[in-house]
Amino acid sequence: MTLAEAKIGSTVTVEKISGDGAYKRRIMDMGITKGTSLYIRKVAPLGDPVEITVRGYELSVRKNDAECVLVR
Repeated sequence: MTLAEAKIGSTVTVEKISGDGAYKRRIMDMGITKGTSLYIRKVAPLGDPVEITVRGYELSVRKNDAECVLVR
């Protein structure tokens, strides 16, 4: 399952980040790394962006970026 497919109110754990080097690095710089727990706070009405809580702060992630993060 990807981060974009996760249900609102659920807590998920990052398994893998896909994408090329620079793209992957940008996502990791936001604090989304393998093994990190993410809480899905909200999703905008059209599905973009996804608001998550990661490492104690709120972060809005574009749907394209959320589709590159595999979670369980």
